Amino acid sequence: MNTRRKLNIALISPRTGLYRHGTGVFPLSLRYAPLNMVTLAALIPDDLRGEITVYDESVESVDPAKIKADIVGLTGITGVSMRSYAYAEYFRRQGITTVMGGPHATLMPEEAAQHVDAVVIGHGYETWPRLLNDFCEGKMQKFYYPPAKIDWSLLPDPRRDFFSKKRFITTNSTQAVFGCPNLCEFCVTPIICKGNYERRPIEDVFAEVSRMPGRYVTFLDPSPVENTEYATALYRSLIPLKKRWGGLATTRIVDQPELLDAMEASGCFGLLIGFESLSPGGNKSISKGFNDTSKYLRLVKELHARNIAVMGCFVHGLDSDKSDCFKYTLDFIHEAKVDLPRFTVCTPFPGTPFFNRLKKEGRILTENWTLYDAQHVVFQPKHMSVEELQEGHIDCWHSAYNISSMFRRLAGSRTFLEYTILANIGYRLYCRGHRRFPRGRMANDWKLNCTTAEDIARIEPTY
Repeated sequence: MNTRRKLNIALISPRTGLYRHGTGVFPLSLRYAPLNMVTLAALIPDDLRGEITVYDESVESVDPAKIKADIVGLTGITGVSMRSYAYAEYFRRQGITTVMGGPHATLMPEEAAQHVDAVVIGHGYETWPRLLNDFCEGKMQKFYYPPAKIDWSLLPDPRRDFFSKKRFITTNSTQAVFGCPNLCEFCVTPIICKGNYERRPIEDVFAEVSRMPGRYVTFLDPSPVENTEYATALYRSLIPLKKRWGGLATTRIVDQPELLDAMEASGCFGLLIGFESLSPGGNKSISKGFNDTSKYLRLVKELHARNIAVMGCFVHGLDSDKSDCFKYTLDFIHEAKVDLPRFTVCTPFPGTPFFNRLKKEGRILTENWTLYDAQHVVFQPKHMSVEELQEGHIDCWHSAYNISSMFRRLAGSRTFLEYTILANIGYRLYCRGHRRFPRGRMANDWKLNCTTAEDIARIEPTY
């Protein structure tokens, strides 16, 4: 006879400074529902299910004083890790067990272990249920490592019902591919997934998407098209569902007409593509040499011909970049008519080869993780001053989203205008938010000492 008590579990995804409910730079809710916490909720063993609450601070306010739980699960990318630690410290002072997983905890498990009772490293599909069982039996370990092999056919449907009343633009998020075969120097995905590139059975993805209400779906796969045979078959399988979907891709699809046609036929309306650099040698400098700048214009034209909008991602501050890198980028987005350009400052996330190299070169300026949000300069650029890179980056945002630029990029567009116009308005407001956030609000030697909810509120990125 099972006499174990039911657990009250709270799962929290902390906010960033720029993307946060109420006072962030996005007054419009343009966030799709993430999969992390609702998947963890689905993995809780049935015999342990007490009250389960799921919080995402990007779309809601959280009062930690009102949370009553036996165990609190936290996640976070590097930029929100200190806020995750702040929550953990607060709850531990209340006698509540805390657990942390996600990207930063996987990159820096020893650091995370200083703030929480247990750390889940990598995918938690098998380790999270085991942790909960161990907790009930009084033998919870400090670290939980993923198995060498995961059976992707056993993934449960995420508990999207926990997000049904939250302000996400859609809760129809899914993932078919895990990991990435590329080894880009700055990217955390190969580190987190240990270089593995794995795929779910196509029939499972089809079945999950077919159960989703409404017409729109978001694929969160970081690199779904590197196996073109799988990707083409997946998208072709979706054609009968008559869905509209957005996702990610690499520039390699420019030479894959069958894959492009399958995307169009299956209802793709938009792709996020990492163009990264327009500077000569820029992509090679970060081990992303397969990005061929001579094919960029053709790629955008191929997608636009199929009514697929392009969210183009560009990075500034590479070792090849000089102060004219911003002009290269702006010239390209206007010539190519990139529907939704997005800009980041090259950021050396801890645990990546890029961070290790810059650390060895003495170019890391701060290890205040709150500033590692890809919008702050945290290292010494090679051919620019810190101020040149920071101001040039912000000016690039503003130039790309002034009214004139928006008209130039979207004039005559055949893509999904309802999406692109709304998203452009959102990013125009986002640009204004950059100027509104004060900088340097947290010193590099900030120490956590969170005994109240008000203490937690002070732990967040700045601008």
